[in-house]
Amino acid sequence: MESLNSDDDRARFSTVVLPHLGDAYALARWLTGDRADAEDVVQEACLRALRGIGGFAGTNARAWLLTIVRHAAYTWLGKNRSASLLVVEDLEAVEQQQASAAAAFAQDAQTPEAALIAKADAQRLESAIAELPVPFRETLVLRDVQGLDYKEIAEVTKVPIGTVMSRLARARRRLIERIATDEAKGGA
Repeated sequence: MESLNSDDDRARFSTVVLPHLGDAYALARWLTGDRADAEDVVQEACLRALRGIGGFAGTNARAWLLTIVRHAAYTWLGKNRSASLLVVEDLEAVEQQQASAAAAFAQDAQTPEAALIAKADAQRLESAIAELPVPFRETLVLRDVQGLDYKEIAEVTKVPIGTVMSRLARARRRLIERIATDEAKGGA
């Protein structure tokens, strides 16, 4: 059996895995709902990827890595949390990122009231996404956040493309319904 850390494996790891670490972290963050937990998941996924780099067929490195991250996340969540606790707990980092983006978009035109409304809208959207059932949330994040196409999502989640399309449509419909319900209740 050859060494898991051969120079060839390390070189291949750096060309296959490292360019997609940001996407790996983003997916882990959405699946775990916590920055520190996502870092743990990505670390475990990287170890798995390094061990399995010899088996990488060279087709789609990003989808291959995200599949590993997905499995690592579910393993981690199974050991550390019940499935009912999959919520977004770390909104502060998201809020800061969105506040920075909003400031860059409309530096002098944005009033404090508009900034508050934008922050509340982002929180409602984040909360609505976090409440989606895991298969819907993961499909939505892979498509709308990670930008994977249907075929890539099908590869990552190991479901048919039709199921990907159905889950995505249902996830989006649930988000729209949830946000509309919040607005009807005056939850701005």
